[in-house]
Amino acid sequence: MQLTFRPAHRVDVAAVVALLADDVLGQGRELDDLAPYLAAFYAMRTEGNNQLIVGVNADGTVLATYQLTLISGLSLSAARRAQVESVRIASSMRGQGLGHQMFADVEARARAAGCSLIQLTMNQSRAESRRFYESLGFTASHFGFKRALD
Repeated sequence: MQLTFRPAHRVDVAAVVALLADDVLGQGRELDDLAPYLAAFYAMRTEGNNQLIVGVNADGTVLATYQLTLISGLSLSAARRAQVESVRIASSMRGQGLGHQMFADVEARARAAGCSLIQLTMNQSRAESRRFYESLGFTASHFGFKRALD
């Protein structure tokens, strides 16, 4: 199956939230109320370098999503980075090569934006995701830290 990747529209937000909730980690942290997600979607659109991308099949069904944030910086000889977050493929479609299609799209968008590096984070409990990213040439080069702001 071939997916088409495009920027998300408002009408896609519910499908994206469903994808985010469609795994063990997401089941416990996503909300039923779409209002905060819609507010975040509009905020992302106004930020300019922060995009929500969806992968749709021939009939327009959203089967994949990722968030792409373009970051300009001074380190690594002023490298521009493509930060990838919230990577999801519908659970019923995993293992069919859609992730490879997705990351081909990520790379194309990153190169077009002048990025020299793609970076991502993932939850350490996602062993299958780690194997997938490593198969794409990503290396686990850094430790990441998070701290909730109450």
